[in-house]
Amino acid sequence: MCTEDTRDPWLPDRLLRTERDLLMPLLRRTPEEAYELRTACPGWTARQVLAHCAAALVRIVEDRLEEGVFLPEANACDVAEREDWPIGRVLDELERGLTEAGPVIADREDGRLDAVALGEWIHAGDVREAFGEPGAYCGAALDLALPLLSVTSRRRETPRLIGELAGREGGPVSLGNEIEGRAPARFRGDAATLIRIYSGRPLIRTRYSLTGATEQELLIYR
Repeated sequence: MCTEDTRDPWLPDRLLRTERDLLMPLLRRTPEEAYELRTACPGWTARQVLAHCAAALVRIVEDRLEEGVFLPEANACDVAEREDWPIGRVLDELERGLTEAGPVIADREDGRLDAVALGEWIHAGDVREAFGEPGAYCGAALDLALPLLSVTSRRRETPRLIGELAGREGGPVSLGNEIEGRAPARFRGDAATLIRIYSGRPLIRTRYSLTGATEQELLIYR
């Protein structure tokens, strides 16, 4: 578990492997035509989201992390490179990345790649939502994702927020950084909506209370 002052280097690996075991069976049994469904990521289908996820993880595994590697232009090039791949090849690469990237991320003492693991889990939510599956942005891996969100929100310099999550045991979650002279923001709602806010996903049909901060201030991917 991550605290305010420590990093758990193996948390991203646990999240990736857990998500692998949950997501890959769903992807393997999904009809190929479903991969052309649009996702919450503007302009990207489910297939393209998964191609991006696979490429990002395998770049980490193979230590191909040149400058600008995860910027939108580079991401688009990675997706275009896989445009003609059979979907099975995309899924094979994704499964490899989910299996092998975690130890590499753990070895990075600066923790800068931890947010990639969180992003992979969020993208899995994008695909679940596109497929009409339950558990988008929550599900069984949520308890691994939330502490990683806490770490990432501090690294991305978002303001302090105390979140009271409906139906979740363990008390409120604490995200972001204290700002002198500013009281912590307060969120009341479900965990999936909190994830949507921090990741900039659509908030249509959600119900929540947010005071002391704006949604824009809380974004971790900008």
